[in-house]
Amino acid sequence: MSAVPLRNNKASATAVRGISVLGATGSIGDSTMDLLRASPERYRVESLTANTNVAGLAKLAKEFNARFAAVADASLLGELRSALAGTGIACGAGESAIIEAAERPADWLMAAVSGAAGLKPALAAVDRGTTIALANKECLVCAGDFFMQRAAKAGACILPADSEHNALFQALGSGNREELTRVIITASGGPFRTWAAADIEQATLAQALKHPNWSMGQKITIDSASMMNKGLEVIEASYLFALSPDEIDVLVHPQSIVHGMVEFTDRSVMAQLGSPDMRTPIAHCLGWPDRIVGPAAKLDLAKIGQLTFEAPDYDRFPGLKLAYDALRTGDGATTVYNAANEIAVAAFIAQKIRFGAIARLVEATMNAFVRGGNLAPLSSADDALAVDYNARKIAATLLPQIALKAS
Repeated sequence: MSAVPLRNNKASATAVRGISVLGATGSIGDSTMDLLRASPERYRVESLTANTNVAGLAKLAKEFNARFAAVADASLLGELRSALAGTGIACGAGESAIIEAAERPADWLMAAVSGAAGLKPALAAVDRGTTIALANKECLVCAGDFFMQRAAKAGACILPADSEHNALFQALGSGNREELTRVIITASGGPFRTWAAADIEQATLAQALKHPNWSMGQKITIDSASMMNKGLEVIEASYLFALSPDEIDVLVHPQSIVHGMVEFTDRSVMAQLGSPDMRTPIAHCLGWPDRIVGPAAKLDLAKIGQLTFEAPDYDRFPGLKLAYDALRTGDGATTVYNAANEIAVAAFIAQKIRFGAIARLVEATMNAFVRGGNLAPLSSADDALAVDYNARKIAATLLPQIALKAS
C-alpha cells in the first residue's frame, strides 16, 4: 500500500492544525511561512528548525509563537538561547534537536531540510504516522524503497511538495493506479536549453545561476542548469508513486506552466498547470484534503500566448540519462548518483571543475562504486547514509583526475 494517497478520500480538515517546519529559513520554508502567515486562524506552529540561521529562526519562532525551535549546528545553542530569552520558547541544537522537532506532536510537517541530513528527521516524523509534505529529495533518492515502506507501515501520509511531483499527485486523482500508462515530468530546460554542448562545457557559475523561470537556492539552480535536478525528480517519482523507469518520461517545457501530466490507458492525459510559484504546491499540501486560498499570480494563458514542448537532449545533458541508469541499477545506485552530484556541484562552485565535468564525475563515481561491488539493498537509514558517505569519498578521490581531463 502506498503512503501517497492517490485519491482525495479523507475527511475535510477544518480544525486548527499543528504545524512543524523543518528548514523554516530556506526557500521552501519561506514559502511555507508565507502561507501560514496568511491564515493564522487555521494553524498553530509547533516547531521550527534551521541549519545555521539563528537570527532568522528566532524571528520566525517569535512571530509565530512556536513551541520549540532548533538549529542544526550544535555550536549555536547559546546564541539561539539568547535570541529566544524571555519568550518561553523551548530550544535545542544539533542533530538530536532537529529530530526532536520532527517528533513533536504536529498534525502536519514540512520536511525541507536539504541534503542527507534531512533523512533521519523525516523518518522520525514518519514513525509518528503524521502527514508529511516532502520537499527533501534525499529521503527518496537515498532511501526511497525503505522510506516509503516505513511510511506505509506507520500509516504516515506523504504529500509531495515539489512542484512536479505535486502536479503528478493531483493528476493521478483522475484515475486508478492500474489505469495509468505513464507520467510526464516537465523541465524548463534551464539557462542552457538552447546552448551548444561546447558552450555548456565552459559555462560559468554566474551563467548557471541565471534560471529563466524559478528563484531557488544555489545548489538546486545549478542542478536545473545541468538537468541533474530533473534526474533526481525522475528517481523521486519512481519511489513516490511506485513507478518503473519506463513509466516516467521527461518533457522540456520552457514556460514552466504545465508542471506534470499523467496518461491513462484510454489515452486521456491529465495535466496540472499553474504559474511558476512554489507557494502553489505547498498550499495544496498545506490545505489537503481541502484547498486553501493561495497567493500565487492567477494564470493568464491568453497573456502567455503559447506553450511549447520538446524532447530532452541526453547528449547535451547526460546527467538526466545517468539518473535512469541509477534507477535501473538499484541497490543504492541512486544514493551514489546524488552524493557524487553534490560533490561535483560543490567543486564547480569552488571553480575546481568545469560545468561539463559535473556529469562526468557522477558517472565515474557510479562506475567505480559498481566495479567495487559496493551496491546492496538498503534496509535502514544508516545503510543509506553509509553509501552516501562512501560515494562522497570516491567522488572526492576521482575529482582531481576529472578536473585534469577537463583542463
